[in-house]
Amino acid sequence: MTQAVLSPELLRQSIALARALAAAARNWGLYPPEHPSVGASVTRLSEAVRQSAAGATFTFGVTPNTLLVAGLPLPEDQPVADAARILHDHDILQLTFVGDVKVPAVQALLRLLITPAEELRAAGGPAKAWEASGEVCIGIEQIDYEKILEDRDDLERPLERRDDIWRSLVNQIVEGRKYFDAVQQQRLLEIAGSAFEIGELATAVSAPKCTVDGSPLITTQAATVLATFRHLAGIVTVMDPERLPEVMRNVAAATSSLDPHIVMEIMQTDEGLQETPILSSIAQSFDDEKVAGLLAMALSRDGKATARLARIFDTIAPDAERKQRVLKMTRTMLSEANFGRSGQFTAVWSSMEELLLSYDESPYVSAGYQASLEGAVGRSELFSTRDLPPELPEWVDSLGQDNVRSLSVQLIADLLHIEVKPDRAAEIASDMTALIDDLLMSGDFANSGIVLRELRAATAETVAPAAARAALSSIGESPALREAATMLSAFDEATLEKFVECCEHVGPISLRGLYPGLQAEHETPGYVRACDLVRRFGAASVPHVAPLADDHRWFVQRTAAQLLGSTRSPDAVPPLQALLRRQDPRVLREAVSALAGIDDPAAARAVQTALRAAAGAARAAVVEALVAEKDPRVVPMLTRILGESSPFGGDHQIVLDTLDAVRQLADERAVPAVTAIMRRKRLFARKKARAFKLASVKALLAIGTPRATAALDDAARTGDGLLKRIVRETRAS
Repeated sequence: MTQAVLSPELLRQSIALARALAAAARNWGLYPPEHPSVGASVTRLSEAVRQSAAGATFTFGVTPNTLLVAGLPLPEDQPVADAARILHDHDILQLTFVGDVKVPAVQALLRLLITPAEELRAAGGPAKAWEASGEVCIGIEQIDYEKILEDRDDLERPLERRDDIWRSLVNQIVEGRKYFDAVQQQRLLEIAGSAFEIGELATAVSAPKCTVDGSPLITTQAATVLATFRHLAGIVTVMDPERLPEVMRNVAAATSSLDPHIVMEIMQTDEGLQETPILSSIAQSFDDEKVAGLLAMALSRDGKATARLARIFDTIAPDAERKQRVLKMTRTMLSEANFGRSGQFTAVWSSMEELLLSYDESPYVSAGYQASLEGAVGRSELFSTRDLPPELPEWVDSLGQDNVRSLSVQLIADLLHIEVKPDRAAEIASDMTALIDDLLMSGDFANSGIVLRELRAATAETVAPAAARAALSSIGESPALREAATMLSAFDEATLEKFVECCEHVGPISLRGLYPGLQAEHETPGYVRACDLVRRFGAASVPHVAPLADDHRWFVQRTAAQLLGSTRSPDAVPPLQALLRRQDPRVLREAVSALAGIDDPAAARAVQTALRAAAGAARAAVVEALVAEKDPRVVPMLTRILGESSPFGGDHQIVLDTLDAVRQLADERAVPAVTAIMRRKRLFARKKARAFKLASVKALLAIGTPRATAALDDAARTGDGLLKRIVRETRAS
């Protein structure tokens, strides 16, 4: 009969899910929920569940040592065993994921898995506790422990010893501390008397030494386990030295229950001058079958023999006869595995055998490389038993939230900079948007500037410029930027400079985030700073300031007119022209002043239209605005109005008001336009002619320059009779 096997894809997903579950449960128990490691592991577990369930269901059967998928055990793997142990210790017989499992459900599961088993049993078991959580996308079937306990002899049941003292011991060893109080020393002495307890302690202290995704750090785990063995030997040597041989036998026996990968790493450690030679005791406890099993596992994993493996083999089996015997057993074991049945096995076995028997590493590695590897595990184990280094507080600070955030910022900026695939660059730009939102909300404008600078640079590159521009636009209109801008008045100078830099990287669209500050009636510090920031963008700010002109409040319209006028851009004329139609003289005055500073025919026509349409107070406001600041840039507009207006028609009053403004400004550049108006004449319009000719003469007299005087002299000699009379009378008065 053909034995059922799992498909490679299902096997890969199952192992990945088991690893993610073990890592997430471990991190949830070690760190607070807001820690970055917890967030990363929860996200990874959620993604692993999504891929495994694929919108349907996925079930793990639980045994004390491994997990079952479709009734088949997963291959030997330490993280899988860790996940199985966690679930089994919490009396979970089967764990099922149904459909799309959300993050809150994953977090609830992790909270359940760090709850002491005694509490769950007191509450009726994990299934009842989970039912109380209300989450239905994860199903838990528990062990019927009440029935099991009915038939179990209490005297034969191992004592539950995972109490606070046990956990404190594990934490002390994991953190690399070597000093224990009296209670902890007594517990270590008790543990040393049982090979099973030693193995459990070694497994517990090595479990946290994994990456975020649950992959074991074998070298670090081996160093931690060896340090644990030495703690036990040291305690026994001091407190009960007569038991030392028994303890060493227990240590050796416990080693056989550990992950073979860890055992191999332990055995290559340079023991040096140790009072208690632990490695030699472990090596002596291995029989030929155990050594062959370890060797077969290593060869099958690596596909070849290495100098490190040869050294371990030489440590465990130093005599030639035993080496030959073990190698025969190893070849037999490998022939039953996939690696031994492959076509390349026969070809490479001879070279493996030669290296393992001769232990001459020089043909395979250079002397320098071997020297760099020499004693690496021993050094790491040595460091794990020393006092904490004085630099530790600084190292811990470097892992703080601020430093981790800065590192994340630099990494994502570098990723976008080096990315060459447009689709991937677009994804990174989208991730940057979310990151910048968080940074802006937290007030971290320095790191925001780094990410924004990279996004701005990406808009000029050819990889994904459209995605980068879209990301900047999204940031400019984001609630995060608007929220940050509300604090403008509270920023110190350094913070303000960083915020302004962020806005400049985002571009003019960032001005939309300043709307709340620009809508103030009075000139608060935040209002002044927001206006200054708008002026930095010049003409580019017009499309983003123009919406303020549609606000119904007069003071917001006034601000819009002031900011649009500061651009001196022809693009600002349409929104300013709309403001000219407002009835409030305060708004009208600011709009006219703004248009007067724009050297463009459209601006002049807009003011001319305003003068023509206004009457009474509104017309006075327009004229007042034209001359209020004595701005010489108004003169070209006034001369253009004079040139385009008819003094005898409907523009008669406009001409008079404009000539009055010219008189008040007294700028020589207006002389040609005034002279041209002054010499205009028409039959049967004597009253209007006298009015604008008199206003022209007064304007030239007010200008008073030689050029203006010459124009009056010429008018007195060659002008029409009415003009000559007005010049004489005006000069005489």
